[in-house]
Amino acid sequence: MEFPAYLATMPMHAITEIHGEPGLLARFRLEVEAFDEAARDRLTEALDLAADLHRDDRRVREPYLNHLLRVAIRMMHHYQVRDVDVIVAGLLHDAVEDHPAELAGADEPAGVDVTAAALAALADRFGPRVARLVAAVTNPAYDPDRDRDTQYREHVAASLDREPWARVIKVSDFTDNGVGVIHTVGPKVARSAAKYRPLVPVFRELVARPDTPLSPPVKRHIFAQLDLAEERFSAILDHPN
Repeated sequence: MEFPAYLATMPMHAITEIHGEPGLLARFRLEVEAFDEAARDRLTEALDLAADLHRDDRRVREPYLNHLLRVAIRMMHHYQVRDVDVIVAGLLHDAVEDHPAELAGADEPAGVDVTAAALAALADRFGPRVARLVAAVTNPAYDPDRDRDTQYREHVAASLDREPWARVIKVSDFTDNGVGVIHTVGPKVARSAAKYRPLVPVFRELVARPDTPLSPPVKRHIFAQLDLAEERFSAILDHPN
């Protein structure tokens, strides 16, 4: 498939709308050209695993892999991340939550904590740091007697408090889900806006911390994206008609 020479300058949701998954894969390959061969091999291995685990998964309008690609591309292009472990963890950030048994392997005996086994499998394949970062952005089992969205926000604040690089992964994930809420359709639009809106000040505070490993210009870019997310949440929730 032929792609325009300006693919590297296109907004990711524009690539998604016009070129779909093949366009995002091409953009990902453009970004990883900046890395050495060993890093490219690790990133390709992580992408292949993510594509396999999520092969049957879909979001409302697209293959789930598109979301993972945008999270990784955003970190490389907009956040200037060159830490390969962080990008690998970004590609695999939903693997343990969504496909723990498949990731852990079919031979796990009954009674084994499948989440722990999946994280151990990630550590064996990509190293303990990748597994730790994925663990930080993996949602725990929720108490059915408490509000699920409240528990989600509590988990985000607590887990990211002690993992600066996990903040980078999660804010890219949040940007794709939050700022990108206008690219979805149906009842999920309002549900997502209500879920994510209270997290805007949480992410603003986390990104502003001195130990969040991003440059001042990148942080300003993220703050602008959070402002845009808030504007969109307001339009959806405060002015629905």
